Amino acid sequence: MRGVDFTGVYLQTFCTMSQGSRDECAAKLVKRANEENEDSADKVQATKRLKVEGEPTEDDKKYPKKKVVLLLAYSGKGYYGMQRNPGTSQFRTIEDALVTSLTKSGCIPENHGEDMRKMSFQRCARTDKGVSAAGQVVSLKLRLMEDIIPKINEHLPSQIRVLGLKRVTQGFNSKNNCDARTYAYMLPTVAFSPKDYDTGDITGFRLEPETLQRANRLFALYKGTHNFHNFTSQKAASDPSARRYIMEMSCGEPFVCSGTEFAVITVRGQSFMLHQIRKMIGLVIAVIRGYAKEEVVERSWGLEKVDVPKAPGLGLVLERVHFDRYNKKFGGDGLHETLEWENEEEAIKAFKEAQIYPTIVETECQEGSMVSWMATLPIHDFEASATNTQEKKEKDNAEITGNDSD
Repeated sequence: MRGVDFTGVYLQTFCTMSQGSRDECAAKLVKRANEENEDSADKVQATKRLKVEGEPTEDDKKYPKKKVVLLLAYSGKGYYGMQRNPGTSQFRTIEDALVTSLTKSGCIPENHGEDMRKMSFQRCARTDKGVSAAGQVVSLKLRLMEDIIPKINEHLPSQIRVLGLKRVTQGFNSKNNCDARTYAYMLPTVAFSPKDYDTGDITGFRLEPETLQRANRLFALYKGTHNFHNFTSQKAASDPSARRYIMEMSCGEPFVCSGTEFAVITVRGQSFMLHQIRKMIGLVIAVIRGYAKEEVVERSWGLEKVDVPKAPGLGLVLERVHFDRYNKKFGGDGLHETLEWENEEEAIKAFKEAQIYPTIVETECQEGSMVSWMATLPIHDFEASATNTQEKKEKDNAEITGNDSD
């Protein structure tokens, strides 16, 4: 899939459209995508019978389980991340809704929903609480029934959608076979305002080109392999898994939406730890606003514990996951497709417009999560080590979400 830019002409168009036009456009694109999925499948309906323990059902005989990947898009607002947390039903996750839908639609046996290992389930990225996705990919074994995508979506809330499905090799694992992940972070540009700016007037702020250039110079420091133990919780400086490789990170040109100026930061890396991206952004904001010196970025990769602030999760979106090695090895073997999603681009675009962008813009304008977080920057001590209180707070949050990546 040639990635659909989070910024540029598309977002400019989105921001100038009326709400009615947005809804109509999104509805047409989603309808078109669903029609294409329906036309590509037979219209035969499966006849089910009650399953007898230990005996294959009619669905098992008619639809042998196959290894596939699903292209998943969702708005993360109101959900405690992607990964299912058994025994904590009060914290609903994206996977809770997906597994319920797979069971109700008959794509998996009921007992597979109770133990996801039975369907070899694996997600590409464990997005954190409130984080959205336009290009999440999960791998699993399911029954390849007729009209399978509409059947799954029938039992999902509107803020979660399966947009594509492809057969993969038996040994495919969406997490292990993923070469890189691309995230975008949409934020009001007032985040880069001087510390003495009146943040009560976010609509009046406009980002100066010089400030954007400075921010991008700081973001560029993250490129390469570094020890990011200070950008997550429960990782010691000596832990090899804290070393992560960042390929690209930059902030795009600002644009106005609903009277407020926004910008989008894009970062691509092999993999990310819990809260890593939000902390990478939070530290740069602290420097731009004048609460920390520029040297703190490189110092944070050292052995000492540095107090790194964590930006809000609202604007973070998993844009795309990359399977370059798999595509090169199996994409041209005549049996399997490359894991690119050109045919689903319109559906992805429609979902962003209907579910992701409005949620970020409207929630930020109404609740001011970024401005509220900015007010906490003065309590951080960027010259000393992180306090036990802050470490405990992050540890408790990690235990609730059960995730280990953004």
